[in-house]
Amino acid sequence: MNQKMPPVSKPPLLQSNISGYPCRRGKVRDIYDLGDSLVIVATDRISAFDWVLPTGIPDKGKVLTGLTLFWLRHLGGSNHLLSTDLRQMPAAFAAQAEALAGRSMLVRKAEVIPIECVVRGYLAGSGWKEYRRDGKVCGITLPPGLEESQQLPEAIFTPATKEETGHDLNISWKEMVKITAEPVAQELRKRSLDLYRRAADYARSRGIIIADTKFEWGKLADGSLILIDEVLTPDSSRFWPVGQYHVGKSPPSFDKQFVRDWLETTDWDKNSPPPPLPADVVSRTRAKYLEAYEKLTGQALPGI
Repeated sequence: MNQKMPPVSKPPLLQSNISGYPCRRGKVRDIYDLGDSLVIVATDRISAFDWVLPTGIPDKGKVLTGLTLFWLRHLGGSNHLLSTDLRQMPAAFAAQAEALAGRSMLVRKAEVIPIECVVRGYLAGSGWKEYRRDGKVCGITLPPGLEESQQLPEAIFTPATKEETGHDLNISWKEMVKITAEPVAQELRKRSLDLYRRAADYARSRGIIIADTKFEWGKLADGSLILIDEVLTPDSSRFWPVGQYHVGKSPPSFDKQFVRDWLETTDWDKNSPPPPLPADVVSRTRAKYLEAYEKLTGQALPGI
């Protein structure tokens, strides 16, 4: 889309503050514990090189929430969503509707499966590096002679550990089975591959290649598995524009690449607090997130 993106109407929400409920803050999300359920607030924080940056991207949290809701409706199946209506949340949340609308989800509590269920349809990122080194990705042997960004003969499931800090670590199938037991591992692989294939087919029809993505799953008290957290967003996936895709090089992506590229031009050592982002990097990054939402859903993001 070449249309001009909507102007920023509000400053980025870097942190929500709801008193009376325990809160765990991740890189992007503030998660409030209500006892038998959770409220997940997607802020406008952005991270790069394992650091949360001091500058937010306006409306980013709304894009992540809006796309997650879109995919949950489109893909169906069991998931953690209960409501996005602030009036169905405790009064303390509804009282901050102006800040929290469009970025908050009331969800079921579940025992989090400690595995990032990564599905790769194309050879990119850490998978490309590993393939160049030994012809494998997470222990899966691939045909020789593949190029960077090339579509794989079929999508592969490459699990990773969930790390509280730093990068998630790729693990083998055998290592996943040790963590989850084989029946759960088999089911998660089956479901994750199915979700990826259906989402990738749809996204391509909208002009976007989903090169890879990661899903997170939880287990309810009755043992059933449900999809949790964000789903198929620019933060959890590698989105490429179909029109700019070429085998042999890394295409531009609908994510925070502008942020990473700018940081690489600075003298930041990646071991100390990162510098603030300039306005043009913020603006271009915001535009990419909004464009991804519009391409996939066919409509403008509500409430901006």
